[in-house]
Amino acid sequence: MKFSEVIGQKDAVRKLLQSAEENRIPHAMLFCGPQGCGKMALAMAFASYLLKDSPMLKKWEHPDLYFTYPTIKLPGMGSEHQPVSDDFAKPWHEMIMQSPYFTINQWMDKMGTTSKQAIITGAESDAIARNMSIKSSQGGYKISIIWLPERMNLTCANKLLKLLEEPPHETVFILVSEEPEKLLETIRSRTQRFDFKKIDTISIQKALIEQRGIEEDIACRIARVANGNWNKALEELDAGNENKEFLKVFIQLMRLAYARNIRDLKKWSEGAAAFGREKQRRMIAYFLRMIRENFVYNFHNSELNYMTRDEENFARNFARFINEANVIDISELMNKAYHDIGQNANAKIVFFDLALKMIVLLIRK
Repeated sequence: MKFSEVIGQKDAVRKLLQSAEENRIPHAMLFCGPQGCGKMALAMAFASYLLKDSPMLKKWEHPDLYFTYPTIKLPGMGSEHQPVSDDFAKPWHEMIMQSPYFTINQWMDKMGTTSKQAIITGAESDAIARNMSIKSSQGGYKISIIWLPERMNLTCANKLLKLLEEPPHETVFILVSEEPEKLLETIRSRTQRFDFKKIDTISIQKALIEQRGIEEDIACRIARVANGNWNKALEELDAGNENKEFLKVFIQLMRLAYARNIRDLKKWSEGAAAFGREKQRRMIAYFLRMIRENFVYNFHNSELNYMTRDEENFARNFARFINEANVIDISELMNKAYHDIGQNANAKIVFFDLALKMIVLLIRK
């Protein structure tokens, strides 16, 4: 992983290279920034740079680089066993070989669960200490990349703090955090913080064209919807077909509600209720985004809108029905439906109630 492979973030790359060239590399660094901005990619690229782009890094198997990440306890593990990163080395290796851009949900899927809470255990801090105390095999830096350190339990956090207070010779700790405010203040105070911004839209568009072979017009629209989040851009690519389906359902709801077609609205609610629970929640989340986009569309500022061509075509005639008089109540109605579905409420009742209330809200001015 080289800095040239990082999407956007030119200023961040320049600052990191400058610190290395001026021999001002902090022993502990805290990489922060919004999800999908490339914090992990920057951490891996910086580690590669410090390890002189060793050929061993092509497969991320360098003996002087140690990764730490949240893990779960699997059913086959003993009652006394505390999970550590080495227990999940194979799926982790597969993950980072595929891409340095990923989410905790993707990692949970890779570990084989989405229901358990992933944490970094006290045993993990012992493993970090052992690995970082070993002399460098290549005569340079020993580097520890800790992904999502806010998921450390208190035992692990306190042991890591001691390591940061008395770091082994020529070691660099890179903490890659989504929620740095959840870290112990004493840990934050012993790191040099780097705050990274969202990826600029042009860089995401360029990456979509060059890496994914996307047509320029489509890449431009996806980049704007992604709003600086490369993971979101990839989700938009993967979710394209589902979102098209959701748009059709959304359009049908709004047209039937405007026409006050109660009979067909009941059929609409039954169709929506036939989706699985998670798909229902994704659909309502999509509806919420469409309400926001159509409200903002009324301001005639293209920089504020993040819609596909099909969504924008519908908004041209529909947006005027989402206004200051109803946008809050419609959003609250959607949020309530999202919550109720999550609580296993009767989906037919939830969606029919939503549809009936939309009749009243759409005519409010």
